[in-house]
Amino acid sequence: MKLYVLEIKLSVFVRIMHQLKSLAYFCLMEENFEMLAKSLFGFENVLARELRNLGAQNVKEGVRHVKFKGDIGFMYKANLALRTAIRILVPIHTFMLNSEDDLYRNLSKFTWEDYLDPESTLAIHSSVHSPIFSNSHYVSLKSKDAIVDYFRQKYHKRPSIDLKHPDVQFDVHIQNNVCTISLDSSGESLHKRGYRSDTNIAPINEVLAAGLVLLTGYDGTQHFVDPMCGSGTILIEAAMIANNIPANINRPEFGFEKWKNFDEELFKVIHDSLLKKIRNADKSIIGFDKAPSAVRKAQNNIMNASLEEFIKIERKNFFKEKNPVEGKVIVLFNPPYGERLEVDVPVFYGKIGDTLKQEYTDTSAWLITSDFEQGLKNVGLRTSRKIKVYNGKLECRFVKYEMYSGSRKRNKMD
Repeated sequence: MKLYVLEIKLSVFVRIMHQLKSLAYFCLMEENFEMLAKSLFGFENVLARELRNLGAQNVKEGVRHVKFKGDIGFMYKANLALRTAIRILVPIHTFMLNSEDDLYRNLSKFTWEDYLDPESTLAIHSSVHSPIFSNSHYVSLKSKDAIVDYFRQKYHKRPSIDLKHPDVQFDVHIQNNVCTISLDSSGESLHKRGYRSDTNIAPINEVLAAGLVLLTGYDGTQHFVDPMCGSGTILIEAAMIANNIPANINRPEFGFEKWKNFDEELFKVIHDSLLKKIRNADKSIIGFDKAPSAVRKAQNNIMNASLEEFIKIERKNFFKEKNPVEGKVIVLFNPPYGERLEVDVPVFYGKIGDTLKQEYTDTSAWLITSDFEQGLKNVGLRTSRKIKVYNGKLECRFVKYEMYSGSRKRNKMD
Protein backbone atom coordinates (compact mmCIF):
# COMPACT_ATOMS: atom_id res chain seq x y z
CA MET A 1 0.00 0.00 0.00
CA LYS A 2 2.83 2.38 0.92
CA LEU A 3 4.59 1.55 -2.33
CA TYR A 4 1.40 2.30 -4.27
CA VAL A 5 1.02 5.69 -2.52
CA LEU A 6 4.69 6.43 -3.22
CA GLU A 7 4.15 5.64 -6.92
CA ILE A 8 1.21 8.06 -7.01
CA LYS A 9 3.24 10.77 -5.29
CA LEU A 10 6.11 10.27 -7.72
CA SER A 11 3.69 10.43 -10.62
CA VAL A 12 2.24 13.69 -9.30
CA PHE A 13 5.74 15.08 -8.74
CA VAL A 14 6.79 14.22 -12.30
CA ARG A 15 3.61 15.82 -13.60
CA ILE A 16 4.25 19.03 -11.63
CA MET A 17 7.86 19.18 -12.83
CA HIS A 18 6.76 18.85 -16.44
CA GLN A 19 4.13 21.54 -15.94
CA LEU A 20 6.81 23.85 -14.54
CA LYS A 21 9.03 23.03 -17.50
CA SER A 22 6.16 23.73 -19.86
CA LEU A 23 5.52 27.04 -18.10
CA ALA A 24 9.21 27.93 -18.44
CA TYR A 25 9.08 27.15 -22.16
CA PHE A 26 6.03 29.30 -22.74
CA CYS A 27 7.59 32.12 -20.77
CA LEU A 28 10.42 32.01 -23.30
CA MET A 29 7.78 32.49 -25.99
CA GLU A 30 7.35 36.03 -24.67
CA GLU A 31 10.66 36.63 -26.44
CA ASN A 32 11.18 36.27 -30.20
CA PHE A 33 11.15 32.75 -31.59
CA GLU A 34 11.18 31.22 -35.05
CA MET A 35 7.96 30.65 -36.95
CA LEU A 36 7.06 29.50 -40.44
CA ALA A 37 4.17 30.75 -42.54
CA LYS A 38 2.98 28.39 -45.25
CA SER A 39 1.70 29.88 -48.49
CA LEU A 40 0.85 29.01 -52.09
CA PHE A 41 3.46 28.72 -54.82
CA GLY A 42 4.20 32.07 -56.39
CA PHE A 43 3.18 34.16 -53.38
CA GLU A 44 6.29 33.80 -51.21
CA ASN A 45 7.49 37.31 -52.05
CA VAL A 46 4.04 38.79 -51.34
CA LEU A 47 3.86 37.01 -47.98
CA ALA A 48 7.39 38.14 -47.06
CA ARG A 49 6.38 41.73 -47.80
CA GLU A 50 3.26 41.33 -45.65
CA LEU A 51 5.34 40.00 -42.77
CA ARG A 52 7.85 42.84 -42.97
CA ASN A 53 5.03 45.39 -43.04
CA LEU A 54 3.58 43.80 -39.88
CA GLY A 55 6.95 44.01 -38.13
CA ALA A 56 8.37 40.49 -38.45
CA GLN A 57 12.11 39.97 -38.00
CA ASN A 58 14.59 37.75 -39.88
CA VAL A 59 12.21 37.20 -42.79
CA LYS A 60 13.49 34.50 -45.15
CA GLU A 61 11.62 33.22 -48.21
CA GLY A 62 11.45 29.52 -49.08
CA VAL A 63 9.33 27.47 -51.48
CA ARG A 64 5.68 27.76 -50.45
CA HIS A 65 6.74 29.17 -47.09
CA VAL A 66 8.41 32.11 -45.37
CA LYS A 67 10.39 31.85 -42.11
CA PHE A 68 10.40 34.72 -39.64
CA LYS A 69 10.79 35.64 -35.99
CA GLY A 70 8.46 37.35 -33.55
CA ASP A 71 6.99 37.01 -30.07
CA ILE A 72 3.73 35.36 -29.08
CA GLY A 73 1.82 38.61 -29.61
CA PHE A 74 3.15 38.80 -33.15
CA MET A 75 1.99 35.22 -33.70
CA TYR A 76 -1.53 36.34 -32.81
CA LYS A 77 -1.22 39.33 -35.14
CA ALA A 78 0.13 37.23 -38.02
CA ASN A 79 -2.81 34.84 -37.82
CA LEU A 80 -5.29 37.71 -37.73
CA ALA A 81 -3.78 39.93 -40.42
CA LEU A 82 -1.83 37.93 -43.02
CA ARG A 83 -3.70 37.57 -46.31
CA THR A 84 -1.44 35.13 -48.16
CA ALA A 85 -0.59 32.71 -45.32
CA ILE A 86 -2.26 29.32 -45.06
CA ARG A 87 -0.86 28.36 -41.65
CA ILE A 88 1.50 29.75 -39.03
CA LEU A 89 3.70 27.00 -37.57
CA VAL A 90 5.96 27.09 -34.51
CA PRO A 91 8.80 24.50 -34.78
CA ILE A 92 9.43 22.72 -31.45
CA HIS A 93 11.59 19.68 -32.34
CA THR A 94 13.94 18.69 -35.18
CA PHE A 95 15.85 15.44 -35.63
CA MET A 96 17.54 13.29 -38.29
CA LEU A 97 16.04 10.14 -39.81
CA ASN A 98 17.79 7.19 -41.42
CA SER A 99 14.91 4.70 -41.34
CA GLU A 100 11.19 4.45 -40.64
CA ASP A 101 11.89 3.21 -37.10
CA ASP A 102 13.77 6.43 -36.32
CA LEU A 103 10.53 8.39 -36.51
CA TYR A 104 8.79 6.41 -33.76
CA ARG A 105 11.94 6.15 -31.66
CA ASN A 106 12.64 9.90 -31.68
CA LEU A 107 9.03 10.88 -31.05
CA SER A 108 8.84 8.44 -28.14
CA LYS A 109 11.61 10.35 -26.35
CA PHE A 110 10.12 13.82 -26.74
CA THR A 111 8.47 15.52 -23.72
CA TRP A 112 4.97 15.85 -25.16
CA GLU A 113 3.45 16.97 -21.84
CA ASP A 114 5.08 20.35 -22.44
CA TYR A 115 2.33 20.96 -24.98
CA LEU A 116 -0.32 18.34 -24.35
CA ASP A 117 -2.10 16.76 -21.37
CA PRO A 118 -3.13 13.10 -21.24
CA GLU A 119 -6.77 14.24 -21.28
CA SER A 120 -6.26 16.51 -24.31
CA THR A 121 -7.21 15.91 -27.91
CA LEU A 122 -4.82 16.18 -30.84
CA ALA A 123 -4.58 16.05 -34.60
CA ILE A 124 -1.53 15.53 -36.81
CA HIS A 125 -0.90 16.83 -40.32
CA SER A 126 2.08 15.45 -42.22
CA SER A 127 3.94 16.41 -45.37
CA VAL A 128 6.68 14.18 -46.74
CA HIS A 129 9.41 14.76 -49.33
CA SER A 130 11.76 11.89 -48.55
CA PRO A 131 12.95 8.53 -49.94
CA ILE A 132 12.41 7.06 -46.45
CA PHE A 133 8.64 7.56 -46.51
CA SER A 134 6.28 7.53 -49.46
CA ASN A 135 3.00 8.18 -47.67
CA SER A 136 2.17 11.20 -45.49
CA HIS A 137 -0.85 9.42 -43.97
CA TYR A 138 1.43 6.63 -42.75
CA VAL A 139 3.71 9.24 -41.13
CA SER A 140 0.71 10.76 -39.35
CA LEU A 141 -0.36 7.36 -38.03
CA LYS A 142 3.15 6.46 -36.80
CA SER A 143 3.47 9.88 -35.13
CA LYS A 144 0.10 9.44 -33.45
CA ASP A 145 1.13 5.98 -32.18
CA ALA A 146 4.35 7.37 -30.70
CA ILE A 147 2.56 10.20 -28.87
CA VAL A 148 -0.25 8.00 -27.56
CA ASP A 149 2.16 5.26 -26.42
CA TYR A 150 4.31 7.87 -24.67
CA PHE A 151 1.40 9.02 -22.52
CA ARG A 152 0.00 5.54 -21.95
CA GLN A 153 3.34 4.22 -20.66
CA LYS A 154 4.05 7.26 -18.50
CA TYR A 155 0.63 8.21 -17.15
CA HIS A 156 -1.58 5.19 -17.92
CA LYS A 157 -3.77 7.61 -19.85
CA ARG A 158 -3.74 8.69 -23.47
CA PRO A 159 -4.88 11.74 -25.43
CA SER A 160 -7.63 11.24 -28.01
CA ILE A 161 -7.66 12.06 -31.70
CA ASP A 162 -10.00 14.84 -32.84
CA LEU A 163 -9.53 15.81 -36.47
CA LYS A 164 -12.09 18.63 -36.41
CA HIS A 165 -11.47 20.60 -33.20
CA PRO A 166 -8.34 19.30 -31.47
CA ASP A 167 -6.84 21.00 -28.43
CA VAL A 168 -3.45 20.87 -30.12
CA GLN A 169 -2.62 20.35 -33.78
CA PHE A 170 0.87 19.17 -34.71
CA ASP A 171 2.58 19.46 -38.08
CA VAL A 172 5.12 16.79 -39.06
CA HIS A 173 7.34 17.79 -41.97
CA ILE A 174 9.96 15.41 -43.39
CA GLN A 175 12.39 16.79 -45.96
CA ASN A 176 14.87 14.13 -47.10
CA ASN A 177 16.18 12.84 -43.73
CA VAL A 178 15.24 15.82 -41.54
CA CYS A 179 12.02 15.73 -39.53
CA THR A 180 10.56 18.90 -38.02
CA ILE A 181 7.69 18.85 -35.52
CA SER A 182 5.72 22.08 -35.21
CA LEU A 183 2.75 23.42 -33.33
CA ASP A 184 0.06 24.62 -35.73
CA SER A 185 -1.06 27.95 -34.30
CA SER A 186 -3.79 28.47 -36.91
CA GLY A 187 -5.94 25.36 -36.57
CA GLU A 188 -8.05 25.28 -39.69
CA SER A 189 -6.41 26.67 -42.81
CA LEU A 190 -6.32 30.46 -42.80
CA HIS A 191 -8.05 30.57 -46.18
CA LYS A 192 -11.24 29.81 -44.24
CA ARG A 193 -11.92 33.45 -43.43
CA GLY A 194 -15.40 32.89 -42.06
CA TYR A 195 -17.39 34.99 -44.52
CA ARG A 196 -18.07 32.58 -47.37
CA SER A 197 -21.32 30.69 -46.93
CA ASP A 198 -22.24 30.33 -50.62
CA THR A 199 -19.99 29.06 -53.43
CA ASN A 200 -20.26 28.32 -57.12
CA ILE A 201 -19.04 25.29 -59.06
CA ALA A 202 -15.42 26.50 -59.21
CA PRO A 203 -14.81 28.83 -56.23
CA ILE A 204 -11.40 30.47 -55.89
CA ASN A 205 -9.44 29.97 -52.68
CA GLU A 206 -9.47 33.10 -50.48
CA VAL A 207 -5.67 33.12 -50.03
CA LEU A 208 -5.21 32.76 -53.78
CA ALA A 209 -7.69 35.59 -54.40
CA ALA A 210 -5.93 37.91 -51.94
CA GLY A 211 -2.53 37.04 -53.41
CA LEU A 212 -3.70 37.83 -56.93
CA VAL A 213 -5.10 41.19 -55.82
CA LEU A 214 -1.84 42.07 -54.07
CA LEU A 215 0.23 41.02 -57.11
CA THR A 216 -1.60 43.62 -59.20
CA GLY A 217 -0.35 46.36 -56.88
CA TYR A 218 -3.87 47.24 -55.79
CA ASP A 219 -3.98 49.23 -52.56
CA GLY A 220 -7.36 50.95 -52.59
CA THR A 221 -6.20 54.10 -54.37
CA GLN A 222 -7.51 52.75 -57.70
CA HIS A 223 -10.93 51.62 -58.86
CA PHE A 224 -11.32 47.84 -58.94
CA VAL A 225 -13.51 45.75 -61.26
CA ASP A 226 -14.13 42.00 -61.35
CA PRO A 227 -16.33 41.41 -64.43
CA MET A 228 -16.80 37.66 -63.82
CA CYS A 229 -17.14 37.76 -60.06
CA GLY A 230 -18.74 34.39 -59.31
CA SER A 231 -19.39 34.17 -55.56
CA GLY A 232 -17.50 37.41 -54.92
CA THR A 233 -14.29 36.18 -53.26
CA ILE A 234 -11.92 38.41 -55.26
CA LEU A 235 -14.11 41.45 -54.60
CA ILE A 236 -14.24 40.76 -50.87
CA GLU A 237 -10.48 40.31 -50.60
CA ALA A 238 -9.96 43.52 -52.59
CA ALA A 239 -12.31 45.45 -50.30
CA MET A 240 -10.53 44.15 -47.20
CA ILE A 241 -7.19 45.25 -48.67
CA ALA A 242 -8.54 48.67 -49.66
CA ASN A 243 -9.91 49.30 -46.17
CA ASN A 244 -7.04 47.61 -44.28
CA ILE A 245 -9.42 45.12 -42.68
CA PRO A 246 -7.56 42.16 -41.12
CA ALA A 247 -7.95 39.12 -43.34
CA ASN A 248 -9.14 36.74 -40.62
CA ILE A 249 -11.12 39.08 -38.41
CA ASN A 250 -14.29 37.02 -39.11
CA ARG A 251 -12.81 33.64 -38.15
CA PRO A 252 -14.53 31.97 -35.18
CA GLU A 253 -11.31 30.56 -33.68
CA PHE A 254 -7.59 29.89 -34.05
CA GLY A 255 -5.59 26.87 -32.93
CA PHE A 256 -3.56 28.82 -30.37
CA GLU A 257 -6.69 29.68 -28.40
CA LYS A 258 -6.57 26.17 -26.89
CA TRP A 259 -2.88 26.25 -25.99
CA LYS A 260 -1.76 26.19 -22.36
CA ASN A 261 -0.22 29.63 -22.65
CA PHE A 262 -3.03 31.39 -24.52
CA ASP A 263 -3.16 34.99 -23.32
CA GLU A 264 -6.73 36.07 -23.95
CA GLU A 265 -6.12 39.62 -22.76
CA LEU A 266 -3.11 40.09 -25.05
CA PHE A 267 -5.05 38.62 -27.98
CA LYS A 268 -7.88 41.10 -27.39
CA VAL A 269 -5.42 44.02 -27.27
CA ILE A 270 -3.90 42.98 -30.60
CA HIS A 271 -7.31 42.28 -32.12
CA ASP A 272 -8.57 45.73 -31.12
CA SER A 273 -5.39 47.51 -32.25
CA LEU A 274 -5.80 46.01 -35.74
CA LEU A 275 -9.42 47.15 -35.86
CA LYS A 276 -8.32 50.72 -35.07
CA LYS A 277 -6.19 50.73 -38.23
CA ILE A 278 -9.17 50.12 -40.54
CA ARG A 279 -9.68 52.97 -43.00
CA ASN A 280 -12.48 53.96 -45.39
CA ALA A 281 -11.45 53.73 -49.03
CA ASP A 282 -13.35 56.00 -51.41
CA LYS A 283 -12.67 54.30 -54.77
CA SER A 284 -15.21 52.03 -56.47
CA ILE A 285 -15.11 48.24 -56.11
CA ILE A 286 -17.48 46.77 -58.67
CA GLY A 287 -18.37 43.25 -59.70
CA PHE A 288 -20.79 41.69 -62.13
CA ASP A 289 -21.73 38.27 -63.40
CA LYS A 290 -24.29 37.17 -65.95
CA ALA A 291 -25.62 34.32 -63.75
CA PRO A 292 -28.30 35.45 -61.27
CA SER A 293 -27.34 32.62 -58.89
CA ALA A 294 -23.74 33.86 -58.80
CA VAL A 295 -24.83 37.42 -58.09
CA ARG A 296 -27.09 36.22 -55.29
CA LYS A 297 -24.30 34.16 -53.69
CA ALA A 298 -21.83 37.02 -54.01
CA GLN A 299 -24.26 39.38 -52.31
CA ASN A 300 -24.72 36.92 -49.43
CA ASN A 301 -20.97 36.53 -48.94
CA ILE A 302 -20.44 40.29 -49.08
CA MET A 303 -23.09 40.71 -46.38
CA ASN A 304 -21.39 38.04 -44.26
CA ALA A 305 -18.18 40.06 -44.51
CA SER A 306 -20.05 43.30 -43.64
CA LEU A 307 -18.74 44.96 -46.80
CA GLU A 308 -21.99 46.00 -48.51
CA GLU A 309 -21.12 49.68 -48.35
CA PHE A 310 -17.83 49.14 -50.19
CA ILE A 311 -18.78 46.72 -52.98
CA LYS A 312 -21.32 47.22 -55.75
CA ILE A 313 -22.44 44.07 -57.53
CA GLU A 314 -24.88 43.65 -60.44
CA ARG A 315 -26.12 41.08 -62.89
CA LYS A 316 -24.38 41.99 -66.18
CA ASN A 317 -22.67 40.27 -69.10
CA PHE A 318 -19.01 41.34 -69.40
CA PHE A 319 -19.13 40.98 -73.18
CA LYS A 320 -22.05 43.39 -73.48
CA GLU A 321 -21.06 46.07 -70.97
CA LYS A 322 -18.76 49.07 -71.00
CA ASN A 323 -16.16 49.83 -68.33
CA PRO A 324 -18.34 51.00 -65.42
CA VAL A 325 -15.82 53.54 -64.03
CA GLU A 326 -13.45 56.24 -65.23
CA GLY A 327 -9.96 56.95 -63.97
CA LYS A 328 -7.25 54.57 -62.80
CA VAL A 329 -8.75 51.07 -62.86
CA ILE A 330 -7.51 47.57 -62.09
CA VAL A 331 -9.54 44.82 -63.75
CA LEU A 332 -9.03 41.33 -62.33
CA PHE A 333 -10.99 38.21 -63.11
CA ASN A 334 -10.94 34.45 -62.96
CA PRO A 335 -12.60 33.27 -66.19
CA PRO A 336 -13.61 29.64 -66.82
CA TYR A 337 -10.68 27.40 -67.78
CA GLY A 338 -12.78 24.72 -69.46
CA GLU A 339 -11.97 22.39 -66.57
CA ARG A 340 -15.05 22.48 -64.33
CA LEU A 341 -17.11 25.04 -66.25
CA GLU A 342 -17.65 24.05 -69.86
CA VAL A 343 -17.10 26.82 -72.40
CA ASP A 344 -15.86 27.01 -75.99
CA VAL A 345 -12.42 28.14 -74.81
CA PRO A 346 -10.99 29.63 -78.06
CA VAL A 347 -14.15 31.63 -78.75
CA PHE A 348 -14.62 32.67 -75.12
CA TYR A 349 -11.07 33.93 -74.67
CA GLY A 350 -11.17 35.65 -78.04
CA LYS A 351 -14.20 37.60 -76.84
CA ILE A 352 -12.30 38.52 -73.65
CA GLY A 353 -9.54 40.09 -75.73
CA ASP A 354 -12.01 41.93 -77.99
CA THR A 355 -13.97 43.31 -75.03
CA LEU A 356 -10.85 44.52 -73.24
CA LYS A 357 -9.61 46.27 -76.41
CA GLN A 358 -12.92 47.94 -77.14
CA GLU A 359 -14.28 48.81 -73.68
CA TYR A 360 -11.40 48.80 -71.19
CA THR A 361 -8.80 51.19 -72.57
CA ASP A 362 -6.46 52.89 -70.10
CA THR A 363 -6.78 50.06 -67.59
CA SER A 364 -4.53 47.35 -66.15
CA ALA A 365 -6.32 44.08 -66.86
CA TRP A 366 -5.32 40.83 -65.13
CA LEU A 367 -6.67 37.31 -65.48
CA ILE A 368 -5.74 33.84 -64.24
CA THR A 369 -6.11 30.69 -66.33
CA SER A 370 -4.75 27.16 -66.65
CA ASP A 371 -5.46 27.01 -70.39
CA PHE A 372 -2.31 28.25 -72.12
CA GLU A 373 -2.87 26.84 -75.60
CA GLN A 374 -6.54 27.42 -76.37
CA GLY A 375 -7.09 30.16 -73.78
CA LEU A 376 -4.28 32.70 -73.53
CA LYS A 377 -3.25 32.41 -77.17
CA ASN A 378 -6.74 33.36 -78.30
CA VAL A 379 -6.98 36.50 -76.15
CA GLY A 380 -4.95 38.17 -78.88
CA LEU A 381 -3.24 40.68 -76.60
CA ARG A 382 0.39 41.03 -75.64
CA THR A 383 1.07 40.31 -71.97
CA SER A 384 3.23 42.73 -70.00
CA ARG A 385 3.59 40.28 -67.09
CA LYS A 386 3.15 36.53 -66.75
CA ILE A 387 3.38 34.87 -63.32
CA LYS A 388 3.26 31.15 -62.59
CA VAL A 389 0.78 30.25 -59.83
CA TYR A 390 -1.45 27.30 -58.94
CA ASN A 391 -5.20 27.16 -58.50
CA GLY A 392 -5.51 23.99 -56.46
CA LYS A 393 -3.50 21.42 -58.43
CA LEU A 394 -3.88 23.28 -61.72
CA GLU A 395 -0.78 25.07 -62.95
CA CYS A 396 -1.88 28.52 -64.05
CA ARG A 397 -0.59 31.78 -65.42
CA PHE A 398 -1.58 35.11 -63.93
CA VAL A 399 -1.18 37.59 -66.77
CA LYS A 400 -1.33 41.34 -67.12
CA TYR A 401 -2.49 43.36 -70.14
CA GLU A 402 -1.79 47.08 -70.31
CA MET A 403 -4.76 48.51 -72.19
CA TYR A 404 -3.86 51.82 -73.88
CA SER A 405 -6.28 54.17 -75.62
CA GLY A 406 -3.84 54.65 -78.50
CA SER A 407 -0.87 52.67 -79.68
CA ARG A 408 1.56 51.51 -77.01
CA LYS A 409 4.42 53.25 -78.79
CA ARG A 410 2.63 56.59 -78.84
CA ASN A 411 1.71 56.37 -75.16
CA LYS A 412 5.33 55.69 -74.23
CA MET A 413 6.39 58.79 -76.19
CA ASP A 414 3.78 60.87 -74.37
